[in-house]
Amino acid sequence: MTTLAVRRPRPPLPVIVVTAVAAWLVAWFANAPLADWAAFSLLRLERGSHLGEAVAFFLLDVPKVLLLLLGIVTVVTLVRGFFSPEKVRATLAGRGLLAGTVAAASFGIVTPFCSCSAVPLFIGFVEAGVPLGVTFAFLISSPMVNEVALVLLWGLFGPGIALTYMAAGLVVAIAGGLVIGRLHLERYVEDYVWQIQAQGRPIIEVRLTWADRLSDAWRYTRDLVRKITPYLLVGIGVGAFIHGFVPTDLVVSLGGRGNPLAVPLVVLIAIPLYSNAAGTIPVVQALLEKGMPLGTTLAFMMAITAISLPEFVILRRVIKPQLLAVFAAVVIVGILAIGYLFNLLIA
Repeated sequence: MTTLAVRRPRPPLPVIVVTAVAAWLVAWFANAPLADWAAFSLLRLERGSHLGEAVAFFLLDVPKVLLLLLGIVTVVTLVRGFFSPEKVRATLAGRGLLAGTVAAASFGIVTPFCSCSAVPLFIGFVEAGVPLGVTFAFLISSPMVNEVALVLLWGLFGPGIALTYMAAGLVVAIAGGLVIGRLHLERYVEDYVWQIQAQGRPIIEVRLTWADRLSDAWRYTRDLVRKITPYLLVGIGVGAFIHGFVPTDLVVSLGGRGNPLAVPLVVLIAIPLYSNAAGTIPVVQALLEKGMPLGTTLAFMMAITAISLPEFVILRRVIKPQLLAVFAAVVIVGILAIGYLFNLLIA
């Protein structure tokens, strides 16, 4: 007797999308009461206690952050799929210093990279004839301001803080790119980088259906969430500890307005740390709730993502110590200026 395997037809694309959106909304609105119930009814922790508040913070933030990533990053990735890296490089290569620097910093928001991508990106930009200052504007903007951080900040704090963060990062990236470009530091790029010949590969235009684009966006988001979940869990754990156990007076004394050295202090603390922007969001949330000023908090977040030691070690493979030092100095000065400025403007 022969058994035939019958493949059930997949639901139409609109049905899949509507079902996914409905499931996301249900999970989003059920998250807060479920976290509260789990912490204070299921685990029987005392409401208002240090441990109870820390656990409640952790149970609330883990699914909330993951839901934001799964939902909104899928949409952002879908839109970003219309812009290939080759097109970005070609566009930047044909612009002057000012226009190219602004464009590069803007492209950096929607084309994030991790430290391990710094070397191939740098070489690719040099191959394409992108000016050095424009290249560094992209290298500053991409890790410092990316769509994951914007999505999380928007979802957790609203558009005001999210757009403030984006504007501050763009200012640092544009200013840094312009300064490095004006200094004409090409001689401090490693010689082998200049010797690499451009391959001249043509840009191949691939036409995808909406089903293909949605599938690719979901696959990217799934892989991204899997990759950064350990950072998120560590970040949320640190944020939960700060939220539940660290006295408000201690945070305010170290990073509050009463300490004129608060901004350089948090930048100094951040340099040896390593995390992507998404992993810093829960810590930022806890620090803001404890009373740390926005400028100081933004400086801490930017320093972790833009001037981490691992990135310096990797970039040293393509640029000489003199250029690496200028890059670090320009970014640090920019971050310090942003921290003090926002503390001054936002009471």
